Amino acid sequence: MNKFIKKYKPFTRSGMLGLIAFRANFICFLIGESLYCFIMYYVWRAVMESSPNPTFMGFTMQDMVLYLFITFLSGYFTYSSSSGAIGEEITDGSIAMRMIKPISYDISFLFQEIGEKIILLSLVFVPIVVGVECYRYYVTGAIQFSPYTFLLYIISLIFAYLVSFYFNICYGFLAFFLKNLWGSNVLKSVIVSFLSGATIPLAFLPLGLRNVLQFLPFASLSYTPVMIYMGKYQGAQLLISFGLQIFWVFCMWAISRLIWRAAIKRLSVQGG
Repeated sequence: MNKFIKKYKPFTRSGMLGLIAFRANFICFLIGESLYCFIMYYVWRAVMESSPNPTFMGFTMQDMVLYLFITFLSGYFTYSSSSGAIGEEITDGSIAMRMIKPISYDISFLFQEIGEKIILLSLVFVPIVVGVECYRYYVTGAIQFSPYTFLLYIISLIFAYLVSFYFNICYGFLAFFLKNLWGSNVLKSVIVSFLSGATIPLAFLPLGLRNVLQFLPFASLSYTPVMIYMGKYQGAQLLISFGLQIFWVFCMWAISRLIWRAAIKRLSVQGG
């Protein structure tokens, strides 16, 4: 285990330094995403106020605020840039430098992204959680934070990231065949955002469609951890959700192995 960690530790450090090196880009991205989050807040506020009932599809305004900001937070920690990075390495030929090293190709990306998450933990995660809990206390007049529920949320968030990572690895390996993924990456992000419940809560969709989407891996990326944080998933539903996340982690990992074995046989680069 020590040898394994020592082998991939430089990639974690690289991820940390990479995020810090491009501070302006990160800050601009954070501001843009924050503005989008507040815009969605006012959109849903208008929807809730136009409803004759204090709830809309089982959600109160407090629930919607919590859902929006925890979805925003979860999105940061489940986001994986591996598909774009693989496409870029194939385009410029730098993939050769990674492949000649005695390391696992996908695990090196995993540890690199772990370094980025460590930085995000202090810069984004803690402030948003504190802000959300202060809001809940202000609205209800009581402390709503539950260490047990928060721990379940963290576990679900880890599974969600692993599903996201291996899904993006699978998608990134398509660059071995398509050579360039930039345009399709944008389309993929929009589709995944909708299917994962990041754009509209899956609870607002028709029952049949909702049941299908909750079984697919996309719900595991955002909707499941957010609903756990909100305390909407309890008992058997909680166990089923964890089981689905674990299932999709292993499923995506297995698919990535199959695609890798096929893709590596036909590697060709445009640069380098």
